[in-house]
Amino acid sequence: MTTTPAIAAVTGSVGTAHTRVEGRDKVTGAARYAGEIPFVELAHGWLVLSTVARGGIRSVEDAPVLAMPGVLTVLHHGNAPRVDTDYVGMMGRPNPVLGIFQHDRVPFAGWPVALVVAETSEQAREAAEALVVRYDEEPHDVAFSAGHPGAYTPENNPMVRAETEKGNLEAQLGASAVVVDEEYTTPEEHHNPMEPHAATARWDGGRLDVLDSNQGSTWVASELAQLFSLDPASVRVRSEHVGGGFGSKGLSPHQVAAVMATTVLHRPVRVVLTRRQMFSLVGFRSPTAQRIRLGADADGRLRAFDHRAHSLTSTVHEFIESSAVLGRVMYDADAHHTLHRLVRLDVPTPAWMRAPGEAPGSFALESALDELAEKCAMDPIALRARNEPGTGPVSGLPFSSRNVLACFEEGARRFGWAHRDPRPGVRREGRWLLGTGTAAATYPSGVAPSTAAVTAEPDRTFTVRINAADIGTGARTAMTLVAADALKVDPGRIHVRIADSDLGPAMFAGGSMGTRSWAWAVTAAADELRERLAARGGVIPPEGITARSDTTEAVGALVKKERHSFGAQFAEVAVDTTTGEVRVRRLLGIYAAGTIVNPLTARSQLIGGMTWGLSMALHEEAIRDRTGGGHIGADLAGYHVATHADVPLIEADWVDDPDPDDPVGIKGIGEIGIVGVAAAIANAVWHATGTRHRDLPIRPDRVLRAADETRRRTA
Repeated sequence: MTTTPAIAAVTGSVGTAHTRVEGRDKVTGAARYAGEIPFVELAHGWLVLSTVARGGIRSVEDAPVLAMPGVLTVLHHGNAPRVDTDYVGMMGRPNPVLGIFQHDRVPFAGWPVALVVAETSEQAREAAEALVVRYDEEPHDVAFSAGHPGAYTPENNPMVRAETEKGNLEAQLGASAVVVDEEYTTPEEHHNPMEPHAATARWDGGRLDVLDSNQGSTWVASELAQLFSLDPASVRVRSEHVGGGFGSKGLSPHQVAAVMATTVLHRPVRVVLTRRQMFSLVGFRSPTAQRIRLGADADGRLRAFDHRAHSLTSTVHEFIESSAVLGRVMYDADAHHTLHRLVRLDVPTPAWMRAPGEAPGSFALESALDELAEKCAMDPIALRARNEPGTGPVSGLPFSSRNVLACFEEGARRFGWAHRDPRPGVRREGRWLLGTGTAAATYPSGVAPSTAAVTAEPDRTFTVRINAADIGTGARTAMTLVAADALKVDPGRIHVRIADSDLGPAMFAGGSMGTRSWAWAVTAAADELRERLAARGGVIPPEGITARSDTTEAVGALVKKERHSFGAQFAEVAVDTTTGEVRVRRLLGIYAAGTIVNPLTARSQLIGGMTWGLSMALHEEAIRDRTGGGHIGADLAGYHVATHADVPLIEADWVDDPDPDDPVGIKGIGEIGIVGVAAAIANAVWHATGTRHRDLPIRPDRVLRAADETRRRTA
């Protein structure tokens, strides 16, 4: 047994920049992703998706396909294994799209109608493209608008409270000296992680073993067990490395299809989605139509606040893009009202996409605040400071901490805001009009129960086991630093194992809750291990010593508060009104986001979110063909995203803001980087040109049209 002390007085890993512990594996190709792990007798599945937007399947003509080289089976509604979608999982009732091949109904274009499995991926694809499926087509509706006659207010949605209200809204609007009443729209947007969705399923010793690209192995394992009526202990899901998720990598039809196929064929089966298939199968951000009414005194104090947001959902599952939640946290008023309404259409179900709700909601709300500042002849930052609430505007709860004004103060200093001429359209540099804009940002800081285990090994290293998911965020490295500080040892002595459902239940990587939830569990296990080692005089037996934690009780005991990360976004743009080109020259984000575990990866996270916000402001827009119900250009050629030439100098930093109720002080940074960026850019475009853009993206044609309208008005 080891007799030298296991614990030495080494501290200070958290808050210090560290390169990724798996970085070498990733840059050398040693890191394996779900679609490239080899298996003996591996078969390949290829999904066949519906070509109609609504109707029934008349026939699946699989006989010719089954005769093609290498084809092993064709699964469809007439022969596929049965699954059970009548359950309540971690995220509520499952999306019925998971019940693939269970009936002959088609609720949207891109609905899975068959899976072709063959010896090679090429054979599977060729056969899938040859499969003839005949439909009885029915009329469909895919046209979203706030004025749609089918719009309704959802009731008892488990994820989002549809409506909040206090005070007499119309009376306060009538008593206001200044009123803003405008509508804002955002388009349909799609996840496009670098790594496509992939899953390999096999039966191993009576257990279902799935190697997958996901944001939470606990989540996926639990859902698969319920779908296939299996003992949870008989399902194992692993996800070694994930090349991005952004909300899209939960449970999707490709995992279900792989399990069905391996059950039928008794050999490993891999299903990988194409980029085009991802546009209908893994969720997307709903388009929104938002009306905001703000009433204020002449000095800018809000008397009335009204945010009404419309979004779409599918006919088979209800999902709310919660765009109106931002004001429930950011701004108070004597009368305060927020409302979400939905339109059911013959389209796939939207889903969580980085900063769900807050990203499109912040564009509308922070643009409206800028318009109010203009009408009040106030500086936009001063207006926000005047309306800084002391408690939650809707909840009345205290904030765990709220340092948004510190973000604005530091950001304004770095950006040179004090030297800004508030008049629009007066700065010019050759053919370019220049402008600057700002916006506030917030995102909830949540935590969920998790379990962890920490083992003191005989060689004086420590093994941390927690079912975290590293979706590119640096989770392995963060847990290494947290464990090192909790154990008071050098990070080099920590080895972290993650992304395996056999490690026990833990929060998935989503909602900016992963790092906080995992760190809490790791800290609790490490603290117990230190106590046990101290009681043994630091002596470690040959089998090692393991301490385990479960934070369910501790998380449940948290006093109710408004817990959020906050931030301030600043943008400088150049606009060419002869070509319509908009160039973002500079972005700055300052955040109050709790303890920053690893500044190196945290800054990358924030810059990534800000880049996405730029892309949202100027580029991203999925267009749906009303005739066929599918997308026009469902690929990275037709769906435009920001590329290197579009991305300027981006700076991200933070102010001191530890959460006093968290063992490590963590809040969360995964989503807040994108929040407010589109509004800051839109506000900067107004400052440059004097023209408001209330519809995203700010395309060149819209800039030119606005310039023409301005010239006609002033002629």
